[in-house]
Amino acid sequence: MYTFTINEKTVSIFPSLEADAPVIYLNTFSGEGQKVYEAAQAAGCPPFTLVAISDLDWNHDMAPWDSPPTFKNADPCTGGADDHLRLLTEEIIPAAEKELGGVPRWRGIAGYSLAGLFALYAIYQTDLFSRVGSMSGSLWFPGMKEHIFSHEPQHQPDCIYFSLGDKESKTKNPILRTVQENTEEICAYYQRKGIDTVFQLNPGNHFVQSVERTAAGIAWMLSR
Repeated sequence: MYTFTINEKTVSIFPSLEADAPVIYLNTFSGEGQKVYEAAQAAGCPPFTLVAISDLDWNHDMAPWDSPPTFKNADPCTGGADDHLRLLTEEIIPAAEKELGGVPRWRGIAGYSLAGLFALYAIYQTDLFSRVGSMSGSLWFPGMKEHIFSHEPQHQPDCIYFSLGDKESKTKNPILRTVQENTEEICAYYQRKGIDTVFQLNPGNHFVQSVERTAAGIAWMLSR
């Protein structure tokens, strides 16, 4: 593993021994890249490089646009995704891939929670990613489903993985309660477009086994 910093973001590279191995970019909430990479290895994933980005301003960098707090005492989301995506595509990816010394066969983007929302949003803004993993993605986010249904990706992805915990929509919060219905509708929408898409329902709520769920999504992305 090696690490560098760009614009106060910490970028950790877990390189494959194969120079042209796929690269998956993972935005992380608390620097869990090492644990995810180890879990993916334990799951028997084929060779890939993981590039994990941490030290994010989570509710800003991962949010496509402004959105009020979803519950009492929560912070609002302030739409900084376009700025973070610009940093990712123009600075982080070139710097990371210069270190790898080869051109990846394909690039994927993945994330958990709001980073899962960001991963899906990214393909509408850039054509750099051909595979997407949205694990427990925050697809309750106001306006996201409508955005997907009314826009086309910059490049049609090869495959998309969705997952949720089976208790995530069982809440009194009217916004968060929509997450499973929205995820299922979005998954069906991509399937109708002929994109290889799957939706995995896991036991537990949003905060259960996030590392394992993320690794499972990456394993699926690599298996296609």
